[in-house]
Amino acid sequence: MSDLSRRQLLAGGCWLGGSLVVGLGLPRPRALAAAAASSEPLVLSAAEWATVEAISVRLVPTDHERGAKEAGCVNFIDKALAHEDAALRPLYAAGLRRTDAVARAMAGAPFRELAPDRQDAVLRALEDGKATVWPAGSPSSQDFFAQIRTHTLWGFLADPAHGGNRDHAGWRVLGYPGGRHRYGGYTPAAMAGEAQVDAVWGEKLPRRRGPGEAG
Repeated sequence: MSDLSRRQLLAGGCWLGGSLVVGLGLPRPRALAAAAASSEPLVLSAAEWATVEAISVRLVPTDHERGAKEAGCVNFIDKALAHEDAALRPLYAAGLRRTDAVARAMAGAPFRELAPDRQDAVLRALEDGKATVWPAGSPSSQDFFAQIRTHTLWGFLADPAHGGNRDHAGWRVLGYPGGRHRYGGYTPAAMAGEAQVDAVWGEKLPRRRGPGEAG
């Protein structure tokens, strides 16, 4: 929730958290199978699903590029909570209920019904620990915000084999071609930035410009 562009957030700051880096490489076979099988909620109620999706969309919005909605982040989160991350279900149940209470106090409606700018104001209050109607004790608003942001980024950036990043949406935004070591590797020219790179989804990405080359 800053003035950084989405690309700066994803390519830079989000990689600084150790738990995020570990999570991106952590296979979730049961969540993957469930996400591939269905886009229907397993754990989240209809209202909770809509709220989680609304939060994820504000964290990674759709503009001229794909965002959390296109990547299926809410489905990834629901299936993770149903399986490998089931221990976090109480955190989500309390956090989503309290987020709606904050939204009603600040703007008179549940979070999912607010305009984007009002939703951003609520999320800033959670992130900064300034949501005055949030009850004292665990979980704090900052704990909940940090977890749903981490899950959203997992869902947006993780290898699709791990259950997120539907249709490589996050990798397309970053210009990351995927781990070609599983597909025969990259050519020396591509590694040197002298040739286009074949992304795992079949698109050719522009070659990287060398030092001194015009942008």
